[in-house]
Amino acid sequence: MEKGYLVTVVVLIGVTVRWTVSLNSYSGAGKPPMFGDYEAQRHWQEVTLNLPIHQWYFNSSDNNLQYWGLDYPPLTAYHSLLCAYVAKVINPDWVALHSSRGYESQAHKLFMRTTVLIADLLVYIPAVVVYCCRLKETSTKKKITSLLCILLYPGLILIDYGHFQNMYNSVSLGFALWGVLGVSCDWDLLGSLAFCLAINYKQMELYHSLPFFCFLLGKCLKKGIRGKGFLIKVLVMGPVCLILSEIPFMSTWFLLVSTFSMLPLLIKDGLLVPSVVTVMAFFIVCATSFSIFEKVSEEELQLKPFSISIRKNLPGFTFLPRIIQYLFLISAITMVLLTLMTVTLDPPQRLPDLFSVLVCFVSCLNFLFFLIYFNIIIFWDSKSRRNQKKIN
Repeated sequence: MEKGYLVTVVVLIGVTVRWTVSLNSYSGAGKPPMFGDYEAQRHWQEVTLNLPIHQWYFNSSDNNLQYWGLDYPPLTAYHSLLCAYVAKVINPDWVALHSSRGYESQAHKLFMRTTVLIADLLVYIPAVVVYCCRLKETSTKKKITSLLCILLYPGLILIDYGHFQNMYNSVSLGFALWGVLGVSCDWDLLGSLAFCLAINYKQMELYHSLPFFCFLLGKCLKKGIRGKGFLIKVLVMGPVCLILSEIPFMSTWFLLVSTFSMLPLLIKDGLLVPSVVTVMAFFIVCATSFSIFEKVSEEELQLKPFSISIRKNLPGFTFLPRIIQYLFLISAITMVLLTLMTVTLDPPQRLPDLFSVLVCFVSCLNFLFFLIYFNIIIFWDSKSRRNQKKIN
């Protein structure tokens, strides 16, 4: 009973933060002729409602593909159609063919924001709740804190509820997570169905299809990955926030960098204040809930097998955790300074995109570091497992 009460409170906190962010501006607000991703989503509703299915993806006098043409898979189109039916009931002007182009109003903004929240409540949030409740060898407190941190991840909130990405990212991620949950419970058919829905909703999920396929192939060959190894694969298949309970320090660092990488876009959309507030809230919750600065040992960074192999050639190599801490400090200071410079200083006239390029450069360096780090974990984890099998 207590666990259910806590889950409800955490979900309400996540919903409140989402709705608070949604009160701010969005992509392309009041910026004709193309406006932005918000207009793209509204336009897709207009197209799917007023044109026959066979015209949705083809250029015509009624469907100018140069103006936010529908370029996402069919499930996205049907979702837009469903939203369009509701929009037509409320106010037909929102989705009227041609005449609704660039339509903006507070009532319509409320409607669009609500569609995102409903999609979240139906697909993504339930998947996250089930995932956290099924975490093995984890206390109730840790499950609840994991749920809170995942639902407060600012990157997804700012894109879906602030910028208004031209697709509901939480839907595709939610379906992908349902797929992961399905195959982890040996419900391979249901898991595969959920992942196919994710691909048919947003083609970006193809990036996650290779590890998903390899995992299923491994199960077919009776070499499927179990337990801890599977959770590492979740890293590849979904948001890094799903392994917050496994590697809290590195996961928090990665998620902060991922949000920082969107800084130029968020500033352009007038979302600086909600960005700073949500990032600070997320960092404080992660730091206090998981005590991330205390969990930087080789074991807690999951680098012990790697360190042992290094010490075979370099016996004095015992300072890897300290190196990681220093790198985090350098990364954090750099991100804070770049944020302050971007907000307070004007770039040189000869280099108008200087700060945006620096943000991209710093983010890229961080992501390359994480690419190496997570591949080290996967490689040495599988290597140590093979050695254990040989011993047994």
